[in-house]
Amino acid sequence: MAEQHHEDWDPRSAEVQKDQIRAYDAMRKECPVAWSDYQQWTLFRHADVMQVLEDHHTFSNAVSAHLSVPNGMDPPEHTPYRKAIEPYFAPEPMARFEPICRKVARALVQTLDKNKPLDVVNALSRPFALQIQCAFMGWPDSLHQPLAEWVMKNHRATLARDRAAMADVAEEFDGYIRELLDTRRQAGDQAPDDVTTRLLREQVNGKPMSDEELVSLLRNWTVGELATISASISILTNYLAHHHELLNNLKTAPEQLPEAIDEILRMDAPLISNRRVTTREVEISGRTIPAGEKITLLWASANRDEDTFGNPDQFCPHQNAPKNLLYGAGIHVCPGAPLARMELRIFMEELLKQVEAIEQTDGEQPERAMFPTGGFHYLPLVFR
Repeated sequence: MAEQHHEDWDPRSAEVQKDQIRAYDAMRKECPVAWSDYQQWTLFRHADVMQVLEDHHTFSNAVSAHLSVPNGMDPPEHTPYRKAIEPYFAPEPMARFEPICRKVARALVQTLDKNKPLDVVNALSRPFALQIQCAFMGWPDSLHQPLAEWVMKNHRATLARDRAAMADVAEEFDGYIRELLDTRRQAGDQAPDDVTTRLLREQVNGKPMSDEELVSLLRNWTVGELATISASISILTNYLAHHHELLNNLKTAPEQLPEAIDEILRMDAPLISNRRVTTREVEISGRTIPAGEKITLLWASANRDEDTFGNPDQFCPHQNAPKNLLYGAGIHVCPGAPLARMELRIFMEELLKQVEAIEQTDGEQPERAMFPTGGFHYLPLVFR
């Protein structure tokens, strides 16, 4: 049993949750390696997070008691799964998916009610994340609604830390996935040639993945994708509502979008954190952390570290790109980064073709998302 430390901070306090990014900025200066019961050890500095990312022997990814493919695995176990997944995000499949992605983005943007306040999260962020994930996986449109409701249930259960509800929600999702896998198995050679069917036939260590492995992989993939893509859309539209000149620049030079998107999401993280567990006693920035302790890597803070980026709120895409941890670093760098980057770029291209301006609304205040999600829970904006 780890010794009991006194709490350096409370990550779940109302003050932190009201504006996570600002709270983390303060902690980075005051207590860059902090202990709390909720997160155990939290790392706020870029250099400390890099120390962890570059040493996967000391800092293991096997954090969860549940099977987690492949992000909850370490080498050598992690490697064959990773090899099986990476080709799905290679340039060729990305190029094939691009026109479908554009069609989804364009159709959604065309439904926008202009010149009156609307909640971006409900109108754009969540629907785009859901529709694009289903399109990529080859899942039927009939799953949009149940998945949308499932995301909300999952979010509520996680926030409440309600173990029973979390188990029920996980089981419900597993049911959807098993059904998708079963229909494809029954169809045999007639099964649609899409990502889900291909994963079914994928060999890892010379044999197909078990249903348990497939369900875990698809759950991680879906939950991660839905939350981060949705958060990213809300963050990007919010930023442009505050920076009209940048919006105009990007309208005239859309080729600058990829760098701009990565930089905006560096400043305001769509994914707040990831976890690791120590395999041995280790020292980080002067604090000794015993073996077997959980470590929370706070992307939302490391990506705003003044020692690395100077003024964290200064928009310098070119200068900051090499150090940007938006998709992580090291052996667990996000395999889906090419897909996420393409989806966000295309969505923003289509949005900027259709709108002249994005404005904040009078009176109504946006609501920030709660840990571990970044972005917004509610974001009223007006599109012109």
